[in-house]
Amino acid sequence: MLYLYNLLLKLIKYFQKLDMKYTAQTPEDYIEQLPEERKFAISELRRVIQENLSPEFVEVISYGMIGYAIPHSIYPKGYHCDPTSPLPFMGIASQKNFISVYHMGVYADPDLMEWFTNEYPKHCKTKLDMGKSCIRLKKMEHIPFKLIGELTSKINAENWIRLYEEKLVR
Repeated sequence: MLYLYNLLLKLIKYFQKLDMKYTAQTPEDYIEQLPEERKFAISELRRVIQENLSPEFVEVISYGMIGYAIPHSIYPKGYHCDPTSPLPFMGIASQKNFISVYHMGVYADPDLMEWFTNEYPKHCKTKLDMGKSCIRLKKMEHIPFKLIGELTSKINAENWIRLYEEKLVR
């Protein structure tokens, strides 16, 4: 009977890890809910982003992840998909098989995308795994924190609003 109980506990923990949906209200809550092996990486990404992000941006929990956005006090229109939300710019998330860094500036600015893809191999031996704005980091020990910090510093709020209105809002 004890064997079945322990097996059930292991299965519950396994399926909880697969779900990877977090119900955090604050970035600290989000990090607290992470599996132990992800806490350092997300905390360090958060620190690097905060140190390099223009002060106009605010940290939020958005779309179930830690996000960085331009508040309504600076950009009253908000996000065109949901005007009640601040204008998103970056996010970090713990996914099932990797950590994601979302950077909308890379999606909107081809020059920034080219810079990032050229710089990545100088900071990391692993192949770049990237979608339109999602940088997938599969190995915690290979996260290029310094490069993510430098990427973060490349766009301030004024630049992001201009790019957003020119290229993403139709």
